[in-house]
Amino acid sequence: MKKVAFYTLGCKVNQYETEAMLEMFEKKGYEGVDSEEYADVYVINTCTVTHMSDRKSRQYIRRVKNKNPNAIIAVVGCYSQVSPEEILEIDDVNLVMGTNDRRTIVEKVESIDCNTKLSTVDDIMKVKEFEEIEISQTNGKTRAFIKVQDGCDRFCTYCIIPYARGRIRSRDLNSIIDEVSNLANMGYKEVVLTGIHVASYGKDLKDGSSLLTIIKAVAQIDGIERIRLSSVEPVLFTEEFVDEIKKIDKLVPHYHLSLQSGCDATLKRMNRRYTAEEYKEIVDILRKNIENVAITTDVIVGFPGETNEEFSETLEFLKEIKLMHTHVFKYSPRKGTPAASMENQVDPQMKNLRSSTLLALSTKNFKEFAKDYIGKTMRVLFEEKNNEGYYEGLTDNYMRIKVKSDTDIRDKFVDTVIKEVKDDFCIGEVV
Repeated sequence: MKKVAFYTLGCKVNQYETEAMLEMFEKKGYEGVDSEEYADVYVINTCTVTHMSDRKSRQYIRRVKNKNPNAIIAVVGCYSQVSPEEILEIDDVNLVMGTNDRRTIVEKVESIDCNTKLSTVDDIMKVKEFEEIEISQTNGKTRAFIKVQDGCDRFCTYCIIPYARGRIRSRDLNSIIDEVSNLANMGYKEVVLTGIHVASYGKDLKDGSSLLTIIKAVAQIDGIERIRLSSVEPVLFTEEFVDEIKKIDKLVPHYHLSLQSGCDATLKRMNRRYTAEEYKEIVDILRKNIENVAITTDVIVGFPGETNEEFSETLEFLKEIKLMHTHVFKYSPRKGTPAASMENQVDPQMKNLRSSTLLALSTKNFKEFAKDYIGKTMRVLFEEKNNEGYYEGLTDNYMRIKVKSDTDIRDKFVDTVIKEVKDDFCIGEVV
């Protein structure tokens, strides 16, 4: 039996697409093995958000050939889409595919040998239809990611993704329902609706569908007890939208609203389409309407032209709104984006300092958020047992909980009393 190994970088969408491609290989008789093992085919599913992700892709490409000199190496994904010639020039790469036409990957691999150099990358901006690559199983039996949308038309000045993923393309609602229903029948209890720009779902369709349409439809599927949204643009959350989602019990009270900066001048340079005050109003709407709501975010530090005063605005804004958690990213210039050629690029040491400052604040904010739950009983879906003997899981509002238990509670909802707050998780006790 031939063996195939995948190495995946980047976002949840990439992880979903890797699982879908692995399933295609398995249906053709291949055995999936770990990315560090001997294989006949190595598939690298690349990310191109930063130069670091590009470099990691190239490093792995060079490494795998040592495991099997006769292996076929296929490189797919976002880095492939924006720089196919660059990848094809790398020694030992045999096949380059972009972010479309992955349904044919097994056929393409089987049509070449280890001496071939082939690129099938086309113009992603001309692609109008969502590519159906579904999964019937995922790793584990607790949470499944469901890709509902591809592409982005926002063109933030720091982001290469619209050029790697193309225009927005929405998945057929019936296809989504079929996949979720199948996963529910296999025992999955939670689904995460994900995509490149999830909030834009339905804008390319003529039937009036929207993200709310999907949420309501998935909520009707027996067996699914939790619905989460991946990162969502904050402007989605109008009063009208929140009035609708607060009626859906299965939709969990956790929303990841990308902020990127708390300074309006920085937001404008980023081409983000809201102000800090508008973001705060959205947070207030959610907190007013949804019990136990937790809001997490992304922030970029060191964006070109970010002065000490601008960073201070972001810092004070985050102190004021006290989100549960902040993912902090140091700005990395990405060739091909407007921000890469902007003046006043920020010194790396300053980026490190600003990042450390916001990470410390994030830890403080999590502790303040979580301490209000000490002594309260929360519903936790446990996912795994760690090396220290603790079972780990998430509350509905995305607090990570660790407990000791004499019985195996993986893949189960368990009522848990919150006992102690750590830096980024809580210790609990099973009721």
